[in-house]
Amino acid sequence: MKKFFGEFKKFITRGNIVDMSVGVIVGGAFTAIVNALSNNILKPVINWFLALILGQNSLAGIYTYLKKVVSENGEVDLTQSIYIDWGAFINAIINFLIVAFILFTIVKMINKLAESKNKAFDQKARIEFKKEKGLKLSKKEIKFLEEQEAKEKKALEEKKKLEEEEALRKEEEEKKLTKSEALLVEIRDLLAKK
Repeated sequence: MKKFFGEFKKFITRGNIVDMSVGVIVGGAFTAIVNALSNNILKPVINWFLALILGQNSLAGIYTYLKKVVSENGEVDLTQSIYIDWGAFINAIINFLIVAFILFTIVKMINKLAESKNKAFDQKARIEFKKEKGLKLSKKEIKFLEEQEAKEKKALEEKKKLEEEEALRKEEEEKKLTKSEALLVEIRDLLAKK
């Protein structure tokens, strides 16, 4: 039994489960945003077009009745009728298209970022290969190399600056300690005299 709970704990704390949980929560919030966009912005526009074209002012009223039950007051009783709800179907299509478009846009941006990172890496590897073989570099490749060298130089300077600041900080701490130690020795000596 202890082994079972240990395995369960290991399963739950794995990165995949946590990532999936976050994805489900964000997905729920995202669904609320998509529904709000669809219900409050797109549907009124669609309803307006429907009112112009069909004379109906809502997607909610688009039914095909398979069995139509009319109440005593002459209105259609939807709870007793059998019908195809085209409005709900069109709403589901609109929501799907919105989600698909947004996901497509997000994935496209992520792929573009990954591609540009890989492209820079591939370009650097190509240039290094050309340099090893003694081949002539283009102006674009030379500019790329200069930019890379400038970035590396800046990174090294920043690293060196941080190391110097750390060394100064340590030196100041040591000075403070030696001053503190000297004070402690002086206090000890004064106390010993009394």
